[in-house]
Amino acid sequence: MSTRQLTIAIDAMGGENSPFKTLKGSEIFSTNHQNVKLLFFGNKENIKAVINANKLKISNYDIVDCAENVLDEDKPNTILRSRKESSIYKGLAYVRDNANSGFVSAGNTAALMILSRLLLGMIKGIDRPAICSDIPNKKSFSLMLDLGANVQVDPSNLFQFALMGYSYFSIIDPKRVPKIGIINIGTENNKGLEFLQEAHDLISNSFLKNNFVGFVEPNKITSGECDILLSDGFTGNIILKTAEGLSEFITSNLKDIFKKSIKNNLAFKLLENDLKIFKDQINPEIYNGATLIGLNGISIKSHGSASPFAFSCAIKKCFDFIDNDLNLKIINNFRDL
Repeated sequence: MSTRQLTIAIDAMGGENSPFKTLKGSEIFSTNHQNVKLLFFGNKENIKAVINANKLKISNYDIVDCAENVLDEDKPNTILRSRKESSIYKGLAYVRDNANSGFVSAGNTAALMILSRLLLGMIKGIDRPAICSDIPNKKSFSLMLDLGANVQVDPSNLFQFALMGYSYFSIIDPKRVPKIGIINIGTENNKGLEFLQEAHDLISNSFLKNNFVGFVEPNKITSGECDILLSDGFTGNIILKTAEGLSEFITSNLKDIFKKSIKNNLAFKLLENDLKIFKDQINPEIYNGATLIGLNGISIKSHGSASPFAFSCAIKKCFDFIDNDLNLKIINNFRDL
């Protein structure tokens, strides 16, 4: 672990069941990371009351009082003009002004993207940030982007996502030569929307051509055949939420099956360790926390409906980014491409 003082700024008010969810998640995280400073942004009295009422034990924290919140229904103009006292705005401003820090929020995705871009700035050569996260597959994991930051993209945006994904992947798994694919309804070159075909041509004619496998159908996402999966944010978000729903459906039905009879319960006891490994592989809570890649700073998006444990995983992801200087490495690596 780094000897630097690392600070994680947390939007305590964002998402469902907050601030309890964010504070309980912080308690879970801080159990094994007591030297990391947690800085909560939100209604100070509300935060203190929740900590005291639930007897939460968070060893190293402070609270920055914020006069307002970003609401789910806020439009971009409202976010930019009238939310400068919000937990998202103040938290990101802190990260902009302080090294060895990062920001985590389960709040309004549009607000997080708009204000992250405004306050942290973009890597030179990148037009838009993309929500990027690892997803499990049969072999190990893949990176997928965009997962919801940009509902509409053009071919150059997808090409930039490919560059950022390639740069990031080469840092976190330098021994693997990553394969890059675009998610589409078919693998033929003439399939899909026009912007996908144009992005296909851009990547095919770039230095990434030897890494590019072309179009990838959604049913191959978890096969391990592709390491970096590209999509617009609308498609990516639908795929992500569908996968989460299927994961919950599978695990809940398995529980019901093993509870049906004594024989099934005995079978569960025999398979318990393997089933736990399987559950961890497909448990979306463990993968909660996606980085807004392309920024000159660390901004992590948690699901708004995340549980306290899932939120703790998002904080852990932020910690890993800070501790390993991943964002600076991405920036430097991208500039060297």
